[in-house]
Amino acid sequence: MTHSSTVGPTRVPSGLPSGRSTGARLRAYLRLAKAGMIDYYLSLVVVWSLLPEQPLNGPVSATLAALLLGQMCLVAAAVAFDDVTGYRDGSDATNYGPDAPARKLARKPLLAGTLHESNAVRFARGALVAGALCWATAVCTAPWRPAWAVLGLAAAAVVIPQYSWGLRLSYRGFQEVFLAAVGWAFVLPSYGLLTGRITGLAVVEAFLFGLGPLLFGVYSNTHDIAGDRAVRRPTAACVLSSRGNTVFVGALCLLETAVIVAAAPLGIAPWWFPLVLLPVTVTRAVQFTVGMVRGDVLRARLTGIRAHRLLVVALVTANLLGAGTA
Repeated sequence: MTHSSTVGPTRVPSGLPSGRSTGARLRAYLRLAKAGMIDYYLSLVVVWSLLPEQPLNGPVSATLAALLLGQMCLVAAAVAFDDVTGYRDGSDATNYGPDAPARKLARKPLLAGTLHESNAVRFARGALVAGALCWATAVCTAPWRPAWAVLGLAAAAVVIPQYSWGLRLSYRGFQEVFLAAVGWAFVLPSYGLLTGRITGLAVVEAFLFGLGPLLFGVYSNTHDIAGDRAVRRPTAACVLSSRGNTVFVGALCLLETAVIVAAAPLGIAPWWFPLVLLPVTVTRAVQFTVGMVRGDVLRARLTGIRAHRLLVVALVTANLLGAGTA
């Protein structure tokens, strides 16, 4: 949900989208919604793999579908509001100005002229309402409705769109917590609706899943220090020294590794759990070396995205193996 942000004095003039084809407008809205950003949606694959015997009966399938649609709508609302904010404060105009390659500019429909600002705001509001309705449907179809899961889902529906709109949480020092908390909120309440309980393993896997987007987001923030300072977005990379930021990112990596390793001796996960997740730990070390030692933060961000997806594969594998040996 982050965007490079360096304030510039001018905006790229947006053309009128009225004459564009339906297909072109649809593609513009998909870009506005960041439809290719699937990393948070993988949470439900992890949740499903945690379920006893991984059922896909009517109530479970309906609930998973409603949860997924709700996630997609709420994330679409958050990133659309984020694009509107970047357009209004001039930061996106600087980073995606008239000299930017056409493919890069197309990622920002407001700047490319394929959507008006009013289109984006209406889309975000509509997506927010649709997301809330989808999650309300999920609660109705869920096999279980523990109060903590329902309240957690409701809180997430309220907070997620506030990333850079409304409360503007990312502008108030909460960006890093936000990036992780969205992942946590996508796993634990969903698991509660499908099982009616909470387990130590579900908490551990939710925690690890939430760290994934954070551990590629911090590299984006490191790249965007100048721009974030210009629009007063106080990320950790902005408020810490270069060395302090390196220590912060390293501490997050060590925290992830510590949780993976400690889960087995604490009796939360099987003894082989750290072995299944070893490729994630190795990839994370490579990511840190590339980004914080060699200084190639954008490549490290890409490595982080791959590490997160590898984490999902590893967690699902561990859960399926655990179910098979139970």
